[in-house]
Amino acid sequence: MVEIRYFAAIADAVGKDRETFDLPSGATIADLRVTLAGAYGPDLDSMLNVCAYLVGDELTRDPKAALTPRVDVLPPFAGG
Repeated sequence: MVEIRYFAAIADAVGKDRETFDLPSGATIADLRVTLAGAYGPDLDSMLNVCAYLVGDELTRDPKAALTPRVDVLPPFAGG
């Protein structure tokens, strides 16, 4: 099981701030994106394409990065 936590625009798009998915061992960010697009529609994938992912202690955009038990999905933030 992988706990996915959503923030900002992604949380708004999926209508929640967290959920879990049963993904296989060795699953990657690319696998997660396919799963989320299947669950929420292909329009979400364009948003996920610009997101960063906090996997363990590493912030990454690498689709080949292996998932950890918790992954944070972080859209670009506007600062001020």
